[in-house]
Amino acid sequence: MIENMFEKFVGQFDFRESEINNMAPLVLAYIGDAVYEVFIRTLLVSEGNIPVHVLHKRSINFVKAKAQSDIIHRIMEKLNPDELDIVRRGRNAKSGTIPKNADVTEYKYATGFESLIGYLYLRKQNDRLMEVLKMAISEG
Repeated sequence: MIENMFEKFVGQFDFRESEINNMAPLVLAYIGDAVYEVFIRTLLVSEGNIPVHVLHKRSINFVKAKAQSDIIHRIMEKLNPDELDIVRRGRNAKSGTIPKNADVTEYKYATGFESLIGYLYLRKQNDRLMEVLKMAISEG
């Protein structure tokens, strides 16, 4: 079910590889944040009819900067060199703001994670995107 969601949606847009490779890492993170949020929300909704306030509280545990930072640290060794480069670029990007509830280092690593998700999504590497997303929600 979830695997087909991205294939159908992302097929509506075509970016050249050079366009994606030249996107600012914060642009990749911008789309990656949205993709990850939709994935997590879909995952939680698939677990049953749960009150929205409970869904929101549960989703925060996945999407907050600390959680994403922990994810990227946990899966780093499973990424290929191109993916590691995208994470590094996202982590090192100069952001104008830092959320009030996040440590700067955690926020930077979370941005790296979101950049990776955006990169895989825009490149239509759906199988790899799903692998990374499944690693993100696994315990190790």
